[in-house]
Amino acid sequence: MILGDPLQALTLDLPAQVQGEETRSEVPGSYALPTGAFAGASLPARPFEGAVDQRAYRLDAPGMTTLAVLAPLRDQIVADGYELVFECETRACGGFDFRFATEVMPEPEMHVDLGDFRFLSAVKGDEAVSILVSRSSSSAYVQVTRVTKAPMTPAPTAAVINLDEPEVERVVAAPGPAASGLVAALDTAGSAALEDLVFDSGSASLAEGDYASLAAVAAWLDGNPDGTIALVGHTDASGSLAANIALSEQRAEAVAQVLIDRYGADPARVVAEGVGFLAPRATNQTDEGRQKNRRVEVVVTSTR
Repeated sequence: MILGDPLQALTLDLPAQVQGEETRSEVPGSYALPTGAFAGASLPARPFEGAVDQRAYRLDAPGMTTLAVLAPLRDQIVADGYELVFECETRACGGFDFRFATEVMPEPEMHVDLGDFRFLSAVKGDEAVSILVSRSSSSAYVQVTRVTKAPMTPAPTAAVINLDEPEVERVVAAPGPAASGLVAALDTAGSAALEDLVFDSGSASLAEGDYASLAAVAAWLDGNPDGTIALVGHTDASGSLAANIALSEQRAEAVAQVLIDRYGADPARVVAEGVGFLAPRATNQTDEGRQKNRRVEVVVTSTR
């Protein structure tokens, strides 16, 4: 694979056949390069600005350890003139806290087993590169993030706002056919999965955007003024139960906050809970099954 501008190309030979690839680029962009293990409440990092190139690879590597995947990549970037800044393995990195404090491309393209991953970061002048490696039962996953120089684009024309003007109240559109099905599911089954939610990469924060499922939940609450709901977060079985319960609860809380702030739900009628991997709806033995298990569901708790 070749990363970045051809004039500044970094070529890395992956140690196994590529089965899947996802890329993300941002010019100009920024990246916080981890420079140490998660300590206390924060992750030590050095900011870099420029052309950000991030790529995730799924490799056909049954039985290959994360060290066997990372070691040849480390040797290649050192040979290219990069100086290693930080290298760690799972617990030494900070485990769960490290994984969710740094930028990771979303599942299923980049899977991180919270009990088995390795990371390194390196610099060369004002360029930076990091490599994150993990695995599943049959595949290895590699994420490479690189920042190189890039010209800064002119700033857009400034907009003038009047802070004395009253804030315009957000109007939530009526749910469409798919969302109407969710409302019907709440009336008949008492629960439904919010299938359209998108979380920021490596984060419990819900990505910006309009969500038909949350509009439907808000519509159900409007139509059932005595009703209350619980938003329940679920994860796959990667990592410890405690870490997954914490993550699932954080994501449920993030969804609840958006439902309240953006869609006008009454906070007294919404609670957020997390159950980790204790209620799977598919097998955790495949990538597809694990992806289905990572979700947030809405459950009707009372209609009084």
